[in-house]
Amino acid sequence: MKVAGSLHSLRDRKVFVTGHTGFKGSWLLLLLDRLGARVTGYSLASPTSPSLFEAARLIDLVATHHEADIRDAPRLAAAIRAADPDIVLHLAAQPLVRLSHREPLDTFSTNVVGTASLLDAVRKANKPCVLISVTSDKCYEPHASGQPHGETDPLGGHDPYSASKGAAELVAAAYRRSFFPPHRHTEHGVQLATVRAGNVIGGGDWAEDRIITDIVRHLVAGEPVPVRNPAAVRPWQHVLEPLTGYLSLAAAMLSEPAADWCTGWNFGPTADDDITVQQLTEIFIEAWGTGCWKDVHDPQAPIETHVLRLAIDKALAGLPWRPRLSSREAIHRTAAWFRGFESDPSSARSLCLADIEAYDHAQAAAPLATPGVTR
Repeated sequence: MKVAGSLHSLRDRKVFVTGHTGFKGSWLLLLLDRLGARVTGYSLASPTSPSLFEAARLIDLVATHHEADIRDAPRLAAAIRAADPDIVLHLAAQPLVRLSHREPLDTFSTNVVGTASLLDAVRKANKPCVLISVTSDKCYEPHASGQPHGETDPLGGHDPYSASKGAAELVAAAYRRSFFPPHRHTEHGVQLATVRAGNVIGGGDWAEDRIITDIVRHLVAGEPVPVRNPAAVRPWQHVLEPLTGYLSLAAAMLSEPAADWCTGWNFGPTADDDITVQQLTEIFIEAWGTGCWKDVHDPQAPIETHVLRLAIDKALAGLPWRPRLSSREAIHRTAAWFRGFESDPSSARSLCLADIEAYDHAQAAAPLATPGVTR
C-alpha cells in the first residue's frame, strides 16, 4: 500500500479534540488552525497555572468549547453528535506517573473509562469518521533488554499510569473488533487507530513533576536542578514531532481508507537519538546559559522504567512523516521558548508560532518520505 494523504487535506475538516486545554492539546490547536481545520474542543479547565491554553489565548481557535469531563458519557455523546466530526483526536487523560501513585483510582477512571466513554460516543453517533486515540510509550510491558518497543510488543505497565494506558489500548482494541472492524469499514465508516508517543518536551508545559518544568523553575530561582533518575533513558522529542505524526496518520486515513491504518503506531526519535535524563538536563542548562544540577535519587520513590525506547520503523515506512529535530535541537528550542516567556509572558502564542515556522523549515531541510514508498 502506498503513502497517502497530505496535511493540507485537513483544511475545512471538522475535528473533535478531547484534552484541548492541555499542553499537547494547545499545540495541536495551533497546528489545526494553521491547517484551516474547524475544531470542537472538549476538556476540563486548563490543568496548570500558568497554562499554555490561557497564556497563548487559544480559546479563539476553537469553534465550540466544551468544559466538561470525558467520563460524563451523556454530555460527551451529545457533544460528538453536535460536532458531526470528520476526525476525532482523543488526548484527554491523567498524564502523570507520580500522580498515578497518589490517585490510582482516578487515573484508571480517567484513562480507561474515559477512553471507553469517548469510543462509545462515536459508536452511538453512527457517523463515519477517523478516530485516533492517544495512549503512551509506557503502555508496553517493560523488559530488561533495553530494546525499542515495537507496536506488536505485549501491553502492560508496572505503575498505575502505565497500566492504565495499556488498558486503554485494550479498550480500543475491543471496540475495534466489536464495533469498528477494519475489514467492514464500508459498513460502519469508522477507522480507529491508537498512537504511542515518546516523552514530549516543548514550550508551555507546566505540569507537575515534568522534567522541563522542574528545570525551568529551579533555574529561574537560581537553584540547583534536582534530578531524580539521572541515568534513565527516554525517547525525548519536541511536541511538534508526534502531533504532526498524528495528523499525518489522520490525513492518510481520510485520503485512502484501509484496514492497515487501523492499528497501533509509535512516534518517537530516531534510534540513535536516545539520551539520559542527565544529558537532557545538562543540554538544557547549556542552552539556558547558567545553572547546575544535583542528584536527588530516592531509592524509596515509586519505581519507574529505567530504559524506554520506541521503534518507529512502521511510521517511517508507512507515513509521510519522520523526526525533524534532534534531541539537542528540541531541548534548545524548549529552553529558548521558556527564556522568551520569562522575558515577556504575553509572547506565548508568538513563541509557539515561531517554533512551528522553524519546524516547517526543518521539513524542507530534511524531506519527508518520498511519495510512492510502499509499506
